[in-house]
Amino acid sequence: MANLRETIRPSADLRNHYNEISKQCREEKEAVIITVHGKGDTVSLSFEEYQNMKAHIELLETLAEAEDDVKNGRVAPINETFDDLRMILKGK
Repeated sequence: MANLRETIRPSADLRNHYNEISKQCREEKEAVIITVHGKGDTVSLSFEEYQNMKAHIELLETLAEAEDDVKNGRVAPINETFDDLRMILKGK
């Protein structure tokens, strides 16, 4: 994801060259920035890249929440956490 390349194309290309843009996103793993009147408007990604990006963002959000929990003392000893997990698993 960190190496996602970007290409800038005018909005007319989306209408006139959709298949080319789609292939560029899927096969070359590029983000295509669509411009309107010379300014960035939308971004086209392959579905795979979108899913990867979304998963990375969700992981970063979870890590930020965990870091906040630690900073604010909302933690439990590890043995209590594992005991709770064992009880949950036994209940299934």
